[in-house]
Amino acid sequence: MSTAPDLPEPPYQDLDPMLTRKFGKEIANYFAGSPLNRVSFLRSDHIFLSSALHHPTASFLLFNDLKPLVKDPTKLAFAKFQDVKPLVGGNPFAKPEEQIIEDYNSSTTIPQMVFLGLDERIKDGLVHKDVYTGGPMWALDVTPKGSIKAEAQNLVETLESSGLNFQEGRMILSLPAHEAAIYAQARSMLDWNARNPFCAGCGQPTLSINAGGKRACPPKDFAQVQGVVGSTTAATPTQSADRKPCATRGRVSNLSFPRTDPTVIMAVISSDGDRLLLGRQKTWPPYWYSTLAGFCEPAESLEEAVRREVWEEAGVRLSRVVIHSSQPWPYPANLMIGAIGQAVPGSEIDLGNDPELEDARWWTFEDLREALRVGTSGLGEPAGPEYKEGNLRLPPPTAFVEFCALLNRIGANVH
Repeated sequence: MSTAPDLPEPPYQDLDPMLTRKFGKEIANYFAGSPLNRVSFLRSDHIFLSSALHHPTASFLLFNDLKPLVKDPTKLAFAKFQDVKPLVGGNPFAKPEEQIIEDYNSSTTIPQMVFLGLDERIKDGLVHKDVYTGGPMWALDVTPKGSIKAEAQNLVETLESSGLNFQEGRMILSLPAHEAAIYAQARSMLDWNARNPFCAGCGQPTLSINAGGKRACPPKDFAQVQGVVGSTTAATPTQSADRKPCATRGRVSNLSFPRTDPTVIMAVISSDGDRLLLGRQKTWPPYWYSTLAGFCEPAESLEEAVRREVWEEAGVRLSRVVIHSSQPWPYPANLMIGAIGQAVPGSEIDLGNDPELEDARWWTFEDLREALRVGTSGLGEPAGPEYKEGNLRLPPPTAFVEFCALLNRIGANVH
């Protein structure tokens, strides 16, 4: 049984504002609580980005096929600019963004970089306009591919020969809270860029801009021009760099923005307030249960999504629904919205609607207390030594936001 890392602390815990007295303390969940100031309004400022790229305190979190570079499963490893310079070049932000779009050439593989923000904990970091300070933090995709395959492969081999490795595994839930938040942002942004190489409006290749925060459909592509390196090999290539028209270039929404999928996850309490509804899928280990969850659909409120998902999966109708807290979930780009709902009196479990669950049942809070004490683990990991076979097992607190609600409800302390 592995030890789950601590959850992050919300900011300004030393204050006692009116909202805290009225609604209780704020809850921060795993993958939240980033130490970075994203300064998103500076992502189009090529002068700032150039300074942030070359500053001595700049750090780069590298990913190979979305696997992060780590020292071990509990510690990220960061590179410096000199390590990645052979791959990214001297200064990819030397020209204004408008010029980069104008000079677009789809035959050239550009290493995907994302500016994550300024780490304000670093006191000797970059100072911009005497206002914004901190160590610049970047994410960089070093997956060997395209015209940079050789340079990327050499970098990967150099890093691995130094004792570092790119962490395998579908989900990473063992990092300290502040590193988990940085990792979540980096992975989500790199994954989104990798999934959107073509324009949704016209199908032509897109270009990453805004330091990795947006993608544009450029009006020209110099890969089409005869004589340009990487140009088409057709017998009579076009002499124009102009691309076919695209509706996205003539509207306000002429850019592609990162995607976030809202997902509700529910701690459902029985009508008498003494039990909690949990379900399990066929592929899960024996006796492993979790709260119910599902995607929020278009034109649906969060409360409506909670009620719909619980009825579809378990046949239970809900009365009052309360939104509890939220959690970024970078697999690939979900925002988990934790809710507490209470069942309507007389509402019985019925698995005859959506076949997603193998089983769903009501558990007493005593069952839950015992499972939280000895029966939590990652998927596929063993439970604690005191666990008795046949009793309830649960995911770790890092995995699902509803455990904060669950723990608060049964009088435990998540921190």
